[in-house]
Amino acid sequence: MKQFFGMSQTGDLAAAVKGLGNPQFIMLLSNNAQFESHVKALETMYPGIPSIGCIGMSYDTKVVENGVGIIAFSDGVKATANVLEQVSVMPVKYINRVEKDIAAIGASSNDTVCIDFCSGNDACVLTTINSALKGRRIQLVGGTGDGGKVSANGRIYQDGAAYALVKNLNGRVKTYKENIYHQMGDYRFIASNTDRANYIIGSLNGEPAKQVYKDILHVTDQGILTQTFQNPFGKINGDDTCIISIKEVNGNALACFRQVNDSDVLILLELGDYKATVQQTIQNICRDFPKRSAVFSVNCLFRYKLFCEKNYMQTYLKDMSALGCHAGLVGYGEHYNNRFVNQSMTCVVFE
Repeated sequence: MKQFFGMSQTGDLAAAVKGLGNPQFIMLLSNNAQFESHVKALETMYPGIPSIGCIGMSYDTKVVENGVGIIAFSDGVKATANVLEQVSVMPVKYINRVEKDIAAIGASSNDTVCIDFCSGNDACVLTTINSALKGRRIQLVGGTGDGGKVSANGRIYQDGAAYALVKNLNGRVKTYKENIYHQMGDYRFIASNTDRANYIIGSLNGEPAKQVYKDILHVTDQGILTQTFQNPFGKINGDDTCIISIKEVNGNALACFRQVNDSDVLILLELGDYKATVQQTIQNICRDFPKRSAVFSVNCLFRYKLFCEKNYMQTYLKDMSALGCHAGLVGYGEHYNNRFVNQSMTCVVFE
């Protein structure tokens, strides 16, 4: 298979698709002002080709912050695209679409991946999709777009999760997740007074969550919003740690980008040697896939901001390009199989 990446920093869709011949699957990553017109124009240019899209930044060796990026697969891919609707209320109502699409392309664990772009309620969406994928052990990579909109096959959906099932006809696929944080000290917190709907942590060990975080890290209310780049929370999930980013201060509480429930046990994380971690990920991929056709990744917005702050973003993209054709989305939350994570990188590699 082949992966195509085209872009325009000014949002010129015709320039972004220049050189794109016979795609078998297309991802559109656009800006808020032009998203709807780009969705319609793309369907006109490539009628009937399975496609999904969202509002967000894209990249290969450079980042497209406010234009348009196109990622497309061809030469040895079979794909289908669709959408789950009403994701804030009842995404399971549309689960038969996923089941039919799995059957339509003959999806299997070794050669098929599900890629999704979500408008919100990610954890519930992933649980829903996974109920269909898990029977065939199909892996998933995706993320949250901006603006509460996604697209599938030339149509725009609010409160939806666009997804595609992509089958590599010439080899394997495998998903990866990269975590650049580790546990800080021996802090352990029991969350309480949570608001699940708004992802709010009211108290930690019975004390106001905001004050607990401030006292440990010696930051101001305003400083919390950038300190989370260095010190997010973590929730231990088996042998893995789910990162929980802080979104904003809400009175004496903390609003996060991921749901926290009463009685959840949280730890405090700190930034590790991110450059070494990236190199280890690259080595792992090269070990598993000596020959690679494509790598599609989703990097968290907070990782992007952190890497820019450290003057590392361009180096990061250069290092990842050593894998071959690497492109992706800057997301507001990352999806890895059935998990919704923050401040991470998830990716799928095609043999």
